[in-house]
Amino acid sequence: MADAGKRPFWMHQLVEYILGGALVASGLQSPQPLVPSVLGGIVLLHAAVTRGALAAFRLIDRKLHRLIDPVVIGLEVFAAVQPWISVDNGSRFIIGGIAAVHFVVWLGSSFTEKAKKPKAAATSGTGSTSGGAAASAALPGDRSADFGRSAGRMVGNGVKAVRKAKAVREAKRSNG
Repeated sequence: MADAGKRPFWMHQLVEYILGGALVASGLQSPQPLVPSVLGGIVLLHAAVTRGALAAFRLIDRKLHRLIDPVVIGLEVFAAVQPWISVDNGSRFIIGGIAAVHFVVWLGSSFTEKAKKPKAAATSGTGSTSGGAAASAALPGDRSADFGRSAGRMVGNGVKAVRKAKAVREAKRSNG
């Protein structure tokens, strides 16, 4: 697997939201807010439109996001060093630092999407979910399916107990 040891995409997306927010906040504090604020908006929008756990709009897939990220990082670097639009030195330093962090995050992120499980594989021939297919697909040491199954049984037993108590109470009222 090529992405072994890399951080999951939701972390990448979260960091982009933080970096974009930091750029917008930096722009709000700056005497010349245009460049950092616009860059922050671009980074926030870029994170929001990419399919992922923290996406707001889910318009582009992760492969395209992976290709656009270096362009956004290059835009950040260019904005930090460009001489045409007035930007104070503190904001230039912050923009350059955010570009460096963005680059490191981009290098260490996994952009692979999980394969969607077919719905037919989760059910057995009788139409009930026995957990057999899900248990065989679970990772070694992953007890989440067992935990979910036992939580479901606990809730089901609680519902049965409440219904039984309610039925006993109703029977006593009608007899008494």
